[in-house]
Amino acid sequence: MNDQIQMLELDQVVIRFSGDSGDGMQLTGNQFTGATANYGNDVVTLPDFPAEIRAPAGTIAGISGFQLQFGNKKVNTPGDFPDVLIAMNPAALRANVKALKRDGIAIIDRDAFDEKGIAKAGYAEGVDPLSASETGGRKIISAPITTQTMKALEEMDMPKKAKERCKNFFTLGILYWLFDRSPEVTTAWLKTKFAKKPELAEANIKAMTEGMIFAQNSMLFQAQYKVPRAPLQPGKYKSLTGNEACGLGLVTAAELAGVKLFLGSYPITPATTILEEVAKHKDFDVKALQMEDEIAGICCSIGASWAGALAATNTSGPGIALKGEAMGLAVILEIPLVIVNVQRGGPSTGLPTKTEQSDLMQAMYGRNGESPMPVIAAKSPANCFDMAIEASRIALKYMTPVMLLTDGYLGNGAEAFRIPKVEELPDLTVKFRTEPNGYLSYRRDPKTLAREWVKPGTPGLASRIGGLEKNESGAISHDPDNHDKMVRLRQEKVDNIANDIPNLEIEGDQNGGEVLIIGWGSTYGSIANKVRNYRKEGKSVSHAHFTHIYPFPKNTEAVIKKFKKVVVAEMNLGQLSKLLRAHLSVEVIPLTKIQGMPFTEDEIATVVDNLL
Repeated sequence: MNDQIQMLELDQVVIRFSGDSGDGMQLTGNQFTGATANYGNDVVTLPDFPAEIRAPAGTIAGISGFQLQFGNKKVNTPGDFPDVLIAMNPAALRANVKALKRDGIAIIDRDAFDEKGIAKAGYAEGVDPLSASETGGRKIISAPITTQTMKALEEMDMPKKAKERCKNFFTLGILYWLFDRSPEVTTAWLKTKFAKKPELAEANIKAMTEGMIFAQNSMLFQAQYKVPRAPLQPGKYKSLTGNEACGLGLVTAAELAGVKLFLGSYPITPATTILEEVAKHKDFDVKALQMEDEIAGICCSIGASWAGALAATNTSGPGIALKGEAMGLAVILEIPLVIVNVQRGGPSTGLPTKTEQSDLMQAMYGRNGESPMPVIAAKSPANCFDMAIEASRIALKYMTPVMLLTDGYLGNGAEAFRIPKVEELPDLTVKFRTEPNGYLSYRRDPKTLAREWVKPGTPGLASRIGGLEKNESGAISHDPDNHDKMVRLRQEKVDNIANDIPNLEIEGDQNGGEVLIIGWGSTYGSIANKVRNYRKEGKSVSHAHFTHIYPFPKNTEAVIKKFKKVVVAEMNLGQLSKLLRAHLSVEVIPLTKIQGMPFTEDEIATVVDNLL
């Protein structure tokens, strides 16, 4: 036993798990996240999936990654660069070692670094992957992970391959010891997961336990690290991905409205898990329907909305393209519908497992005709819950489809989510028209301009349905003046939503200053962190973040004009920048990135430092 081990305290740590798709890196990362959240640290994660379904084992194309940052204070991002890299094979090391911090450590599975594995990773013949020239002099801890896993399980009656698959839990045990984590959450999860195959639970628990013992006794580590609990708002917390939070938000919104939830969907990366999450909650009488294609997915949701349900459909950019005509139908019918777009890299199939913010213009204008639709965006995985409720609120109150934009980073990423109390949630109660006297199907509320919601079959309240223009009574009309009137009313209804959304807030100089960084959606964390660091240094840099994009908050122009220079950071070629210029005639400086990965704080600094 190593009696010289120190216990060092850290404020925050970034860990990146990396290995073949079959090495269980996503599972390992999620388990470490759960244990960390249970301990009381704040945590944010970023899974990174390979684009190829069956990339050759041991190659860089097949590498799967999972990064998380946890700390003793509010954590906004999964971190820029890892302090600890887990590399299960040479390809994982080669793909990630340059991102490792100079004073960080890489823990590798020594058994994978044979001649064959090194060649598959693309190293030139005779090159040592662990040499200083290849690792940049970073510290490498070489552990016989596979060998030790097999030794730990040698007495268990299991196939060799099944035992080898337990090496990720041996690795997890090393990290649990290194960062003073309890394995209890993972142990309980394994027993539940493999309740029908208890030998698998036993094998993985034993591998994890042996990993902790190995880390303590191997003399490879001279210190353990403790990250104290974060002073989070009191309450019950759960680790949720953005897609899980979005699904729960839709279920919650239907309960708050007193109607049933219907989700019509078609599987697409990275949005599918919203459908899976909603389907788990049939005890709330939700209907989650997987349809044969994207068009059917939205069309059945339109039917459900007409029938009186809170209806939603979820997809990614290519699916939004296919849903375009049906979205126009929802606009002209003036029905409540939530459309969730979990954005990914494009165009076409593009980068299906990577993240991007390139569907903003599509959300704004990707339909034929004058077809206005409110557009809102979530800013963090947990915030997907709140924005799903907000999208539902707007849709129900104004009788309109609403586009909710998230992205692959938010949808797959996770953070600690505080479970709200019911009294903290908005009242979304809806009222259906039941009185037949004087009913006109497109007569509008004088304040919201929303038409009334009627369930089909209500006596005396029959009305026509279809995509042709109608007049106030609901009769089909080809009259030019009526079409002009109806188009303008639908636009005015959406414009007036600006009176019912929060003002754009400034984090920083409330009366204006040198530089304002504007973001929307998932850029929140990296911008917020960088701006807070600038302000600690006494620099005049502020931050404003859009969650409501169309219509813009009423004070948007006033906020922008308070600052000398305005930078708009987004993962596209400047789509929000163009909208701000077009709608408000303001000058902004685009800061763009389209690499399938979120912004780092250093990338934001490259532009802002020059402006300062």
